[in-house]
Amino acid sequence: MTTTTRRRALVTGGSGDIGGAICRRLAADGLHVIVHANANRGRAESVVTAIAEAGGSAEAIAFDVADGEATAAALQALLAEGPVQVLVNNAGIHDDAPMAGMSDAQWKRVIDVSLHGFFHVTRPLLLPMARTRWGRIVSVSSVAAVLGNRGQANYAAAKAALHGASKSLAREMASRGISVNVIAPGVIAGAMTAKMFPPEQVKQMVPAARAGTPEEVAALVAFLCSDAAGYINGQVIGINGGMG
Repeated sequence: MTTTTRRRALVTGGSGDIGGAICRRLAADGLHVIVHANANRGRAESVVTAIAEAGGSAEAIAFDVADGEATAAALQALLAEGPVQVLVNNAGIHDDAPMAGMSDAQWKRVIDVSLHGFFHVTRPLLLPMARTRWGRIVSVSSVAAVLGNRGQANYAAAKAALHGASKSLAREMASRGISVNVIAPGVIAGAMTAKMFPPEQVKQMVPAARAGTPEEVAALVAFLCSDAAGYINGQVIGINGGMG
């Protein structure tokens, strides 16, 4: 299968632990994966290299999803080569503080990336995707959006907003063969998690008594992006070891 006949998948935040695992899994499933990074294009290129070495097809792209004009320009160039039929909105940041001590900048930047980024990236892809009568959109939220978490009012708000936006978008696009779903991971192993949650704390927090793996998250995303999952639409699916 050549790049021109593969479905193309864009994964925002594709250079991190979870994003990289999603990119590798989608490529293994036969998609041409566009690995997105914000500033560090080199990290995205390393994911592309790993995919190519495994026999997959991928390319790297870099832009700030919170910048509407930069995103529009980058996506226009991508769409010139044809529709993107799979989109994984994984870009997100956190900047934690109790709300009483949270700055305007902390509140706004976290929401800019997760929520405005979702809008900036998703909107331009919708009509080209709809013309193909097939599409998959998966946004990565967090258990914090479902349960709340101290110090993360901004992050939980941004991610919870994806739930309502995705449920609404699913109703708009379902008749075009497009599904729109959200996954809400809990504690997932990786560089960021290791700093925040010591192993003993994970055992207390998570009924499964362990952190999940990026590959487990990627497996769920890959299924939701498959032909087999076409009737799953407008859902928020937890992947959290039983946290809630």
